[in-house]
Amino acid sequence: MVRLLRPLVRGRTYTRLLHMWVPVAAVSVWWWVEPGLPWVPLVVLVPVGLLPGARVAEVMQARLLLTPDEADPDFATRPATAWPDRWRTVLWLEFRTLLGGVVAWATVWLPIVAYALAARTVGHETEDLPQVSGPPDWVFGLLVPLPLVALYALVAGGGAVLTAVARRLLGPSVAERLAAVEERTEQLLERTRIARELHDSIGHALTVAVVQAGAARAANSPEFTERALAAIEDTGRAALEDLERVLGVLRESERPASARPTLADADRLLESARASGATVDAEVSGPLETLPGPLSREGYRILQEALTNVLRHAGAVPARVRVSTADGLLTLEVRNPLPDDRPAAGRGSGLRGIRERAALLGGRAHTGPDGDGDWQVRVELPLG
Repeated sequence: MVRLLRPLVRGRTYTRLLHMWVPVAAVSVWWWVEPGLPWVPLVVLVPVGLLPGARVAEVMQARLLLTPDEADPDFATRPATAWPDRWRTVLWLEFRTLLGGVVAWATVWLPIVAYALAARTVGHETEDLPQVSGPPDWVFGLLVPLPLVALYALVAGGGAVLTAVARRLLGPSVAERLAAVEERTEQLLERTRIARELHDSIGHALTVAVVQAGAARAANSPEFTERALAAIEDTGRAALEDLERVLGVLRESERPASARPTLADADRLLESARASGATVDAEVSGPLETLPGPLSREGYRILQEALTNVLRHAGAVPARVRVSTADGLLTLEVRNPLPDDRPAAGRGSGLRGIRERAALLGGRAHTGPDGDGDWQVRVELPLG
């Protein structure tokens, strides 16, 4: 019993009732002026509902009055541009007006019926309901609760039905849901890319700095220490520039991706690795400047992560780097001897990031021993 009466103490029951009354307040003016043409407002609602912004206005009202206690109700957030969505808005306006008319009539006349029945119980005549006439009868008193119960059921049930219909007719269409999923996917991919940018850039800079500092301390040479500090400074400046680019993407969603480094800037990576004490034998062939932007940018990050792994896991060891474009492929290869006292990094996040980048570009990556005692990172990316 208490559960059945719970809607009486809920604010949304009365906000939904207000939502049903709103269109009737305007339509009733016409019904009062031209009672013989009650269907005219329903015809006028058709061109109104076809306006793209009509759905936005109806959604705002539905959020405020139908679902006031829901943080994120499942309603559309954009104007109705497709014709099926516009016709759904028209259908919603028609249904809302008709249901509102029924509820408005009930909220006026059902209390009058209850009053008339109660009046006849004690012998009073009522002009509002002439059908209830005759001598006083206690049977009329038994019927008094019925119109009140009907009113309660119509108000509470009508509000629930109207809310359910609103979710269906004012909710996003299948195409809009797919577009929202695609947009969310793009946002997640962008966040993943930014995380990789930070990992690659800052991780490379910190690795170079650690290796340089360790080598300078072990060398015990003022000249080498001076070169190491200069290399750390240059690497730190480059990392700050990369960090500024990534933060710029976060601050400005329209910031062009072309501001990020490409394979045309690969010399900076090679010089950074050489400044750390590693011997880097580089072979670059092919027109890197003409590579597609996304391919060149991701290739730079792959090469950066591969060189970072060399310094992090093998130290200042000789490394062979090959970058070539031939047979429709961009090939990136980094080889280095792996000291016996250092474990291979086959499960690290850096190598996983290389594989993920290659897969996103439709390429493939091989990381692991090459059979000659060297560690190899080889990535092949299609140019087309």
